[in-house]
Amino acid sequence: MERCAARRAPEEERRVRANARDYNEKFQYASNCIKTSKYNIITFLPVNLFEQFQEVANTYFLFLLILQLIPQISSLSWFTTIVPLVLVLTITAVKDATDDYFRHKSDNQVNNRQSQVLISGVLQQEQWMNVRVGDIIKLENNQFVAADLLLLSSSEPHGLCYIETAELDGETNMKVRQAIPVTSELGSTSKLAQFDGEVICEPPNNKLDKFGGTLYWKENKYPLSNQNMLLRGCVLRNTEWCFGLVIFAGPDTKLMQNSGRTKFKRTSIDRLMNTLVLWIFGFLVCMGVILAIGNAIWEHEVGVCFQIYLPWDEGVHSAFFSGFLSFWSYIIILNTVVPISLYVSVEVIRLGHSYFINWDKKMYCAKRRTPAEARTTTLNEELGQVEYIFSDKTGTLTQNIMVFSKCSVNGHSYGDVQDMLGHKAELGERPEPVDFSFNPLADPRFQFWDPSLLEAIKLGDAHVHEFFRLLSLCHTVMSEEKSEGELYYKAQSPDEGALVTASRNFGFVFRSRTPKTITVHELGRAITYQLLAILDFNNIRKRMSVIVRSPEGKIRLYCKGADTILLERLHPINQDLTNVTTDHLNEYAGEGLRTLVLAYKDLEESYYEEWSERLHRASSAHEAREDRLAQLYDEVEHDMMLLGATAIEDKLQQGVPETIAILTLANIKIWVLTGDKQETAVNIGYSCKMLTDDMTEVFVVTGHTVLEVREELRKAREKMMDASRSTGNGFYQEKLSSSKLTSVLEAIAGEYALVINGHSLAHALEADMEVEFLETACACKAVICCRVTPLQKAQVVELVKKYKKAVTLAIGDGANDVSMIKTAHIGVGISGQEGIQAVLASDYSFSQFKFLQRLLLVHGRWSYLRMCKFLCYFFYKNFAFTMVHFWFGFFCGFSAQTVYDQYFITLYNIVYTSLPVLAMGVFDQDVPEQRSMEYPKLYEPGQLNLLFNKREFFICIAQGIYTSVLMFFIPYGVFADATRDDGAQLADYQSFAVTVATSLVIVVSVQIGLDTGFWTAINHFFIWGSLAAYFAILFAMHSDGLFQMFPNQFRFVGNAQNTLAQPTVWLTIALTTVVCIMPVVAFRFLKLDLKPELSDTVRYTQLVRKKQKTQHRCMRRAGRMGSRRSGYAFSHQEGFGELIMSGKNMRLSSLALSSFTARPSTGWIETLRKKKGSDSSTAGSPSSAASKTLKV
Repeated sequence: MERCAARRAPEEERRVRANARDYNEKFQYASNCIKTSKYNIITFLPVNLFEQFQEVANTYFLFLLILQLIPQISSLSWFTTIVPLVLVLTITAVKDATDDYFRHKSDNQVNNRQSQVLISGVLQQEQWMNVRVGDIIKLENNQFVAADLLLLSSSEPHGLCYIETAELDGETNMKVRQAIPVTSELGSTSKLAQFDGEVICEPPNNKLDKFGGTLYWKENKYPLSNQNMLLRGCVLRNTEWCFGLVIFAGPDTKLMQNSGRTKFKRTSIDRLMNTLVLWIFGFLVCMGVILAIGNAIWEHEVGVCFQIYLPWDEGVHSAFFSGFLSFWSYIIILNTVVPISLYVSVEVIRLGHSYFINWDKKMYCAKRRTPAEARTTTLNEELGQVEYIFSDKTGTLTQNIMVFSKCSVNGHSYGDVQDMLGHKAELGERPEPVDFSFNPLADPRFQFWDPSLLEAIKLGDAHVHEFFRLLSLCHTVMSEEKSEGELYYKAQSPDEGALVTASRNFGFVFRSRTPKTITVHELGRAITYQLLAILDFNNIRKRMSVIVRSPEGKIRLYCKGADTILLERLHPINQDLTNVTTDHLNEYAGEGLRTLVLAYKDLEESYYEEWSERLHRASSAHEAREDRLAQLYDEVEHDMMLLGATAIEDKLQQGVPETIAILTLANIKIWVLTGDKQETAVNIGYSCKMLTDDMTEVFVVTGHTVLEVREELRKAREKMMDASRSTGNGFYQEKLSSSKLTSVLEAIAGEYALVINGHSLAHALEADMEVEFLETACACKAVICCRVTPLQKAQVVELVKKYKKAVTLAIGDGANDVSMIKTAHIGVGISGQEGIQAVLASDYSFSQFKFLQRLLLVHGRWSYLRMCKFLCYFFYKNFAFTMVHFWFGFFCGFSAQTVYDQYFITLYNIVYTSLPVLAMGVFDQDVPEQRSMEYPKLYEPGQLNLLFNKREFFICIAQGIYTSVLMFFIPYGVFADATRDDGAQLADYQSFAVTVATSLVIVVSVQIGLDTGFWTAINHFFIWGSLAAYFAILFAMHSDGLFQMFPNQFRFVGNAQNTLAQPTVWLTIALTTVVCIMPVVAFRFLKLDLKPELSDTVRYTQLVRKKQKTQHRCMRRAGRMGSRRSGYAFSHQEGFGELIMSGKNMRLSSLALSSFTARPSTGWIETLRKKKGSDSSTAGSPSSAASKTLKV
């Protein structure tokens, strides 16, 4: 990320004084202006040209242009090179300028946002880019935070304010920040204007969850933490106003520190082409040397005898110097082995592919009115080579919407929908949802499909009543009633929002709360409970409890939490009920639902009083406070009575499990990198079928030290190796090198998954352990990294890029995904709930994860196929065209004389052969889009780079050289003895040139007809139209009219008409065409018969289906039961109970609720999937890899 200001030396600490711009400016802190663009008006031309001339081909053509300006060696006009070169540079520059214009536009939009800044005691409207470190800013509800601020005061009690951090960490639930007490009373501008405190804190860094500093004011010092900070990118919610002191601005903010630089991305084909151009240039030099030596020898031995009428040019005094000049002349003549039109054509094809993505109606989201968008045109073919996908979770795989789906109460399971016969209804056969019209306070958006639960409530089932009473009391939700009966819940986690909304609809409506009471409307009757204590949630307890006193004076503890924790704290009398409920929990977990157990306990008044006194003493303790509280909580939360369990569905986006299944079949590895908690991420992994109970083992790495992490990774590798040896795979060796170990691990039997936490990942990414981590992770089918920072996401992607040499794709929807998106070879942004930062940084964008399947398997695969076929044909036709000059050199005294006239040379790549190959490059396809989706294995040739590589390149140029030999020597042999109809000698230079040129155009036209796999009207028009254009231009150039207008340029009047009127010429052309094409046809028929590729088999199958008119069989996939536990425990935050009980008026945000049920299991996947036969790190030849991969 670049800065608007000049770069400065790194800071050791930061000093900021409030309301003192002069003092702060002496430190030269960055302004609040941000810059993501690459160019400005002054730097655009030099920087862009510098980038373009990094392309070897552009430098090559510039060199040729300079040669053509030297008259002694130039046998072609300079315009044949300068016009295409300027055209290519201009087109690319316009494209780059357009891309950067939109970056400037985005930057200006952000930099020109308005903010209220306190200047000289008065609030003034200032643009964001004019905000400075040390300024005091006023923020209002729903405004974005302009910079990293120290919260000074707010409209809420105790200096509290509520923020949404979706742009930072992807989490849409509310978070609470609080001003330190000494500044929380500074609510007026007059008091704030007099505030002159000084902050000394850490220098700018990218750690989102940490901040350390000290405020010095009035000879006192006050510690500052992350709880006192509002970071840029957050949004102020449910808070009327707040004031903050700017600590970090612009590029120094933590958001921008986590954003990677805008990188110049090139595809692997681009890099390969740069290498090939160097090779071709070396080949060109070799040909030039051979012909130059030939010229020197010929001039010394033969040419010297003809000096009288064939004198050397002026300045040439020896055969050696003549050979030297001939070398440069041949370099110019033979340069068309790589014409500059190649690069123009590549850009046109990529542009066409980008428009196909933009126009694809099947990737259009009608709900959001959002089409897919290719934001770059340079990476399309790399979409067909992706091996690793790095995905965010929240908002990318999920909708971040929770729905109350099922529950178990007193051993009875509710939520399964039954049809009229009492059987479980299939999806799509659901009856009408439960009618909640009896409840005027019900949420109209809530839906439940099992009416028996509502009937149990109406019949007065005591257990069901107690179940929902617990849900309405045991939480930290805040209620807001904007109008009579119109309730809005503000939940700090979407789980809580779903549970409280469910109790609301079933008649137990949480209405309001104070620090000491909770009011619930139970079946229309208002009841106020006294809130005695909240036993808060944390990651160790994995549960939350409340202790309340009913109006009757009964004291009861209600508890909810992870089943693994609560089931062991139940009274022994619950054993039978526990067994039934555990079965229900396993059933729910198998469906990918997030489970939670509910229990209660009645407390004696005397016991509670004594326990409460001990709780008060523990709360006031200065030492071991947390441990003492935990012991008291654990004491009271024992011998509880089981009520039941809940099952919440974390709504996946539509089509996510199916998409992941298909992409896995295509041998693409998917890693989830999320800022979310481990349990939540693991549950989503099961829901979307990345993780399954059929897996051999799921390794969880949670070490807090380097040694612990290394040991856990070592144990995981050992288990995988032991399993491999026990199955008899024969991979055992006493010592293995790192590369060998990687190949062995990736070939192991069994399927494994790796789950690693952020603090463990920080150690795993250190230089001395990163290879061990990568070896372990790449041996696993699925990898989930939890609690990772935005920078760690980018580091994981960079690690795979560095060691695996594989094409990577990163997909996300929030600002916390930007650096990952920029680091990967291909970045995809989801235009969802978390702003547009990810979209702005991406190469491709759409609205739903399921479209990734179509982007890769259809558009990506086709783009790769088309680009490879285009390049193979292009090199073939140009070698066939150019090498004729080389053979001719041996028969013209090596004089750098061309076979064709210069107009044919100029028009060959621009007119005669450009459009047919463009049509193939834009429209060709080997199988229809439906088959591309049905047969994901068709994607593997791109991953293995089978369709265009160095081997394929040499095959193409070999075919081109073979064609050029026949193209020259067949007409040469025929013309040696042939005569015209009138008996005159047929052999003359002009007739020979016309014959060879006509043969060439016909042969390459027939060849592209053979290469085209999908014929459209455009293909027909371009191929036959190019042939027609050739003959029309040929006859026009040899016509009387042009000769009369330009007698010096078009001397050969009637030559084409006379030559092509001879039957011998046409027989020569036909013979040349047949001899050039027949070996290609024969080879392809044999290959199709003896060693067909998967695409050939798919096409054959399609033809058989059409003939037999059989129906395509659909496979039904049944879900499997799972065994994992509650997803609730890690989806909650610690500390809210204490805030509520202290009387600080908490206000938190709610999330909308809606759905999708994850159904398919991976059983059908595993029967279809075949392991990739070869990888970049595995041993084995490319041919064996290809044969393994392309088997049906």
